[in-house]
Amino acid sequence: MEYAIAVIDIGMTNKKAAVYDETLCQLDAVYKTFAPITVQGRDSLEAHDLEGIETWFIEQLAAFAKKYPVKALAVSTHGATFVCVGKDGKPALPCVLYTHEPGEDFHKRFYEQFGKPEELQAKTGTPAFKAMINPAKGIFFAREQFPDLFGDTVGVLPYPQYWGLRFTGKTGVESTYMGNHTYLWDQVDGRLSSVARDLGIASMVPNTLRKSWDVLGTITEELAQKTGLSKDTIVTMGIHDSNSALLPHFAKKGETGFILNSTGTWCVIMNPVEQYGFAPDELGKVVFFNISAFGKPVKTAIFLGGLEFETWSKILMDIHKRDDFPPWDEGLYRSVLNEQKLFLLPELTQGSGQFPRSKARIVEDGAEYFFADIEQGKNLPPVFKNYEKALAVLRISLVMQTLTALEKAGIKQGTEVFTEGGFRKNASYNTLLASALPHNRVFLTDITEATALGAAMTAKMALTGKSLADLAGDFDVEYRELEKLEMPGLFPYRKAWTDLAS
Repeated sequence: MEYAIAVIDIGMTNKKAAVYDETLCQLDAVYKTFAPITVQGRDSLEAHDLEGIETWFIEQLAAFAKKYPVKALAVSTHGATFVCVGKDGKPALPCVLYTHEPGEDFHKRFYEQFGKPEELQAKTGTPAFKAMINPAKGIFFAREQFPDLFGDTVGVLPYPQYWGLRFTGKTGVESTYMGNHTYLWDQVDGRLSSVARDLGIASMVPNTLRKSWDVLGTITEELAQKTGLSKDTIVTMGIHDSNSALLPHFAKKGETGFILNSTGTWCVIMNPVEQYGFAPDELGKVVFFNISAFGKPVKTAIFLGGLEFETWSKILMDIHKRDDFPPWDEGLYRSVLNEQKLFLLPELTQGSGQFPRSKARIVEDGAEYFFADIEQGKNLPPVFKNYEKALAVLRISLVMQTLTALEKAGIKQGTEVFTEGGFRKNASYNTLLASALPHNRVFLTDITEATALGAAMTAKMALTGKSLADLAGDFDVEYRELEKLEMPGLFPYRKAWTDLAS
């Protein structure tokens, strides 16, 4: 082996350290979950255990250094997270989880101070999310919760670049994270936004966007001693995880012409497009623009599909004392669609997806059964007595949400759709989705960990000087096209479902 690449892949739930060889084959991977730590600001809050995570990463890098000739390190992380650092390069204050909901008064204060949501969306590509899924809100919240500690802050870094700082001692930013619904980057003018300036952090954030495969630096002397890695080990700029998942497809298919349906806790629908800009009726909706690793716009729509599936299915499993997922049953699905009597509506986390005014509930024969009551075991809908049928209604709901997200992301006739992630194994979901898109070819890919692979690709580009397209021959991707069924009941059912959810 000529060289190996270490990848640090930080999901909201799972943290991963992996090793790839020079052919981009994964050689090793270890995983760990870290419970949030409780911190005290003005309120009691949950924060990331940055110290514990770092200690674990160093231990894994030391183990890798004994087995593989690691010459590069790449970092990929989940979104919506920035870290405030002090003069010592360590966190100046806790990194509060973006899932914290500070309340309507907080959101109102934010927009009163920094601008109207639609105006900010038009300039920054960022929609108004609840909780602190907009990092500018997280920084504003931190300033209110930890005023003294915030005064000690000298740098505000995107999550991948925070880890880059810890590994190299150097700072920088790159396009995929700054452009990921942060409110901090003006996508029209190509500079830090008015929000960053009004927050008072413009001087704390590096203001030049670099490429994900640019070299941030080499590892610090301290990290070299702790891990046994060579002091010449390079660290790339880092990358946002959903954007990282696009890189294998960019290499294989080019920069446009497809939509990636990346499914997991968050379902992220990403459409690489030629031009940035919203239609007037899109402002105020949950649609936004990422910036790709190439610095190009990626029209994006998201919803918490995996969370919805896990939450509803667990209730059904507890009721029926079962843990299996029934296979595709064409007759059952046709019956539900044709009858138009059963509907499962989003959103469990209101304001997180494509139907922000919808309240999570079951509608059966016109009667409404709300999630809050169902969760407590009272007022259960009759369909919950039928395990298979209830799960079918849930899967249909996820397809309905996906179709809306695809439309918001700008799907056109002929655009190919690639589905990856957890729903790749859900035959019912995939059959229905393909059948609902008669003018689009829908594929399942065999990439199991696209985020880590994309990060490894950035490191190989940095080591070799090759372009992304040059790496296309280094790995294989199977694109398996899905069969479409004639299911005319899908379309009137969708209209009825959408009328209830809107």
